[in-house]
Amino acid sequence: MGGPDREVRLREITYDPLDSQKAFHNCPARYKGYSGPIGSGKSQALCQETIRLTYINPGRTGLLGAPTYPMLRDATQATLIEILGANKLPYDHNKAENALVMRDTGSRILFRPVDDFERLRGTNLAWFGLDELTYTQEEAWLRLEGRLRDPKAQQLCGFAAWTPKGYDWVYRKFVAKPTKTYETIYAKPSENRHLLERDPDFYTRLRESYDEKFYAQEVLGSYLNLNGSRVYSSFEQKDHVTELAADPRRAILWALDFNVDPMSSVIVQVSSGRVTVLDEIVIRHGTTRQACEAFLERFPKHEPGVVIFGDASGSAAQTGGMSDYEMVKEHFAVYSSMKVEYRVPKANPSVRERINLTNTKLRSAAGDIGLLVDKKCTELIQDFEQVCFKGDTGQIDKDRDRFRTHVSDALGYLIWQECRMLPQIGERSFRVL
Repeated sequence: MGGPDREVRLREITYDPLDSQKAFHNCPARYKGYSGPIGSGKSQALCQETIRLTYINPGRTGLLGAPTYPMLRDATQATLIEILGANKLPYDHNKAENALVMRDTGSRILFRPVDDFERLRGTNLAWFGLDELTYTQEEAWLRLEGRLRDPKAQQLCGFAAWTPKGYDWVYRKFVAKPTKTYETIYAKPSENRHLLERDPDFYTRLRESYDEKFYAQEVLGSYLNLNGSRVYSSFEQKDHVTELAADPRRAILWALDFNVDPMSSVIVQVSSGRVTVLDEIVIRHGTTRQACEAFLERFPKHEPGVVIFGDASGSAAQTGGMSDYEMVKEHFAVYSSMKVEYRVPKANPSVRERINLTNTKLRSAAGDIGLLVDKKCTELIQDFEQVCFKGDTGQIDKDRDRFRTHVSDALGYLIWQECRMLPQIGERSFRVL
């Protein structure tokens, strides 16, 4: 088998890429994705990228995978071999090893289903590509990331193609927070001129077959949650997300949800009943003290002071003898000179009360918007867009994604304490620490 210094014979390939496919091939990110609806040329882009990387990395090994062996054999592998045959690119196919060697470059392509992801450990890879990533477990992708370490590779690259399937791990990794390391190219609906030349009525027939939401996901390539209605149905990014700045004349309100992973909180101000969410603090495997440190890094001083809100369970003593709120009180006493007030409830409100009040703040029945969110609060925005009820029940689905609900829970505790209608007489409903 040849190496990087091998003399490689370059060949012309018959390929008229769509604009999205061109952008995908030209994308320099270490990990890149091609997100598109049905008929957007995903498999073609995946296989053409595979061939491209075998020529860029002569003599090195890569892996082409799919969620299951039938999908790999009948779709991904078949498309690649069809392209190689149509362009007369010479190769040797070892069916026993389920591998292929490109004769021009000596590069080796391993074909692997990734449903048993523990079998993906082993050989160093120069590149890997996965088809239908949204039907693949995240652990499989992570195993392959760990194998992308061939020291002789000219270009290390992990890539994938998929049709959106809600707010899953693929959305979180590639779409929610794009970085220079992870980039996604979005194929446009009806962009595939090759398909429409052969079958002009393709998308029309799908519109007649699918319901509105499924059509939006499968044909328009939209990211939707199809597994129950949204909890925060009043939220719309265009109406609620903007750039905000703290008012130096008003107290900072800090609300915490004492969950260990992630430890979550929001930083808020309220003026004339309008809630403005300035920032969020989300710490993986975090502690209460780490949350306090992060808060004081952002607001080391604030003349009007800080008011602490949050989960009533934070008043319970922990294993070490102190409650979460006692830890907060101790930390501020030692590391800050700011005035601190605590508005901690004796008991949490019902989930339904908290949700209804948050939705009312987002948009009242009269259409008034009483809650704005700074655009850097990405976890809260994802909560508002993705947290759903379980089927037709009134229960929040907390099992689908363990990262969701915590930031919005923290904000809900604050809104319930600060914005609900209170009786004119009687005992105050919060605990003073």
